[in-house]
Amino acid sequence: MNITALVIILYLATFAIFGLYLNRKKGSASDWAIGGSSLGIFMIAAGAAGTRIGGAGTYGVAGDVMSEGIGHMWYGVHSFAALFLVGLFFVIPYRRLKVVSVGQVFDRRFGSYRCQWLTSLCVQAEYLVVNIIEPYIIGSIVSGVTGIPFPIGVAIGAILIITFTVSGGLKGTAYANIIHCSVVIFGLMLVGLIVMDDIGGWGVVIQRASEQLAASEVNETAWWSFTGIGIATIIAMFISATIHTPAASVYANYASSAKKESFLIPGFFFAGLIAAAMPVVAGFIGILTMSEYGPESGLTSYLNIAQLAIDGGPILGGIALAAVLAAVISSGAPILLASATMFVNDWIPGSKDYSSDKKLFAYKSVTVVYGIGAALIAWLGNISSVLGLVLLGFAMVVPPAVAVGFVLYWRRTSERAAFWGMALGFAGGLIVWLFNSLFGHAENATVGGFAQWWFELMSLLGEWRDPSFVTLLVPVISIPILTLVFPNTYETNANFEPFYEKLGRIQKDLSWK
Repeated sequence: MNITALVIILYLATFAIFGLYLNRKKGSASDWAIGGSSLGIFMIAAGAAGTRIGGAGTYGVAGDVMSEGIGHMWYGVHSFAALFLVGLFFVIPYRRLKVVSVGQVFDRRFGSYRCQWLTSLCVQAEYLVVNIIEPYIIGSIVSGVTGIPFPIGVAIGAILIITFTVSGGLKGTAYANIIHCSVVIFGLMLVGLIVMDDIGGWGVVIQRASEQLAASEVNETAWWSFTGIGIATIIAMFISATIHTPAASVYANYASSAKKESFLIPGFFFAGLIAAAMPVVAGFIGILTMSEYGPESGLTSYLNIAQLAIDGGPILGGIALAAVLAAVISSGAPILLASATMFVNDWIPGSKDYSSDKKLFAYKSVTVVYGIGAALIAWLGNISSVLGLVLLGFAMVVPPAVAVGFVLYWRRTSERAAFWGMALGFAGGLIVWLFNSLFGHAENATVGGFAQWWFELMSLLGEWRDPSFVTLLVPVISIPILTLVFPNTYETNANFEPFYEKLGRIQKDLSWK
């Protein structure tokens, strides 16, 4: 067995043993879903940051930096903004409302199951993408370094994530993410510095990068510019990566996990700093890799961040691949947990009346079924642009994030407005993405009919054709208008006073009666 494979196996074995250790005693549904409300600031920071570090923040950023330029390192800024935004304005309301899924906010406010269900649908669209990518990458790495068949590698990845999530719960993922975040950031930074020294220093890296860009006829000035990918692309990335975050239900779990409410804002602030560091490190690796292999080298998936290390030696390659695995698992486990808690609380109406034991059994059962289903799709799939795929999933979560913001901070927001604002934003973004995929190619320029019309329209819009603009603007505009046209009725305001009293903001004018 080669040394690289040994490092990978040791890392995965350590992770598995830690999961078994966490499962040494039985807990309650609350212990599993929200860590028994016992987490401190550092555990909240590591746990929440780990959910962001995943594939998009590592090999996703590295790959897009290689092919398009360092402008994709903006993902780090957006990651910090996302977690700090949630920390400032959303996690305290989530904690006070005692929700473990964002959709429950609509149930607490309006008693609206349809809003809760639709929110869950939007968020699950993103989480399904993440839950598929994680075993796919683990399978690719395990298969690549050991030579075992890819399906078995995917199965190993799925078993590890499912078993750890079922056994450790939220508290286990927070503990594990302390290790994962350290391995990812410091491990990859060490790899980058050693590789840069082997190349000959930063000056040689820049020289080689210029030669590679010239050979590939890539605009060097744009590649090295933080705005070279286009202002519209940066804004679209901000919408997808940041604005969607309040509706990402995993942060509702972490909101209720804190030992004290006062831990939440500093915890999410530090989480933002940790999450911001990873795309910077990944971008650095992407620059080094591009300088060696060129922007069109065809290095996809985890290889765009690990190939240099692998070529540098088995130990260095093992460290890089262990860091990628850490990034994958750090987001995979908590997001699988959040997917299960959302499914039970949002899609099984009777779960409100479950006992703690019955709810815990439901959480764990759904985790197993969900994880197996995602692994089967991963085995059949062919994933290339990880960052692009994840950002699409993020964009689909923007409508419920906007709706939740309105409900928490604009008391007049009506149930109809929240529902239809989300529905129109989600459907609109999905339609734009679908039409772009079907008709956004150069061969549609002369075919006539709707396909040519759509191609010409999207060509005119350029980078502004991104679905995230639709998923943001539609609910931002439609929710206030629909609220004025279809205001709340007495029935939908039955929870008005208790809802805002819990938030600490109560409006005494009850003229709607």
